[in-house]
Amino acid sequence: MSTNKNYAGIPDEFAQLETAKVVLIPVPYDGTSTWVKGSDKGPDAFLEASENMELYDIETGTQVYEQGVFLANAVTENSSAEAMVNEVHKTTKEYIKRNKFVTLFGGEHSISIGSIRAFNECFDNLTVLHIDAHADLRASYEGSKYNHACAVHEASQTTNLIQVGIRSMSASEKTFVDQEKIFFAHDMVTDEFWMDKVIDLLTDNVFITFDLDALDPSIMPSTGTPEPGGLFWYETLDFLKQVFKEKNVVGFDMVELCPNQVDKSSDFLAAKLYYKMLSYKFMGQASEDSYDNTYNLDLKVHTNSQKFENDKV
Repeated sequence: MSTNKNYAGIPDEFAQLETAKVVLIPVPYDGTSTWVKGSDKGPDAFLEASENMELYDIETGTQVYEQGVFLANAVTENSSAEAMVNEVHKTTKEYIKRNKFVTLFGGEHSISIGSIRAFNECFDNLTVLHIDAHADLRASYEGSKYNHACAVHEASQTTNLIQVGIRSMSASEKTFVDQEKIFFAHDMVTDEFWMDKVIDLLTDNVFITFDLDALDPSIMPSTGTPEPGGLFWYETLDFLKQVFKEKNVVGFDMVELCPNQVDKSSDFLAAKLYYKMLSYKFMGQASEDSYDNTYNLDLKVHTNSQKFENDKV
């Protein structure tokens, strides 16, 4: 259990909402997972690992925490998956409207229904870059549209959804797959240009939903549904660095860490990956003015009507 009130134990001066550029929302929800339970423990394991991580990033030569990271109160609504999604949507949107770079850490992948919905309402022409082992395109599963197996179905209907690393899906999900916008792991391993092809399909504004089981279980065993044949560390970083460099990443979530008491390497990998993604986002935006000017130009909160009401998918 993380005991520090600040992300990664950073000094208070970098952890205040008023001045922080980044908001981190923990969502410890595990209500619809169908195999290994425990992703609700993911946020605490991630935060504890973050407190034991060096905060100087060698690659970028930066200490991104100095941009300010505010650790928000966890979204603890768990009366139903739908109620959780609505609360994630509401909370995420509130921080986006405060002009923060909003990030979330789950929890199972169903939390992303709410986060994606919020970003789609706040940014025009949004791409959802879905990095995952599983397609997660079912319209419903086990009687619910808010199941983790349905995590990006709504996004497939309302955004430019690009899927990367997929190596597990049901026959029924083929109905919702866009063959031009999905990158299967077995094809990626023989295609040296897959990163460039993905980049070409992205719009300017990109939200990343990163399911940690996209990574190979040899480096990320602690997930609820590990799949062989996944991404490795440096190719993942190379890809993410290119995305952050060429596109305006407006936020991201990270999900499906299922920690165990024996091996803490997965917790630390998640902590390191999150910090790397922040480092890539801000490495070219050293001053506060440059960040605010760039971000404000791209933030377009819709005022005419919401694309979704809280009680609809």
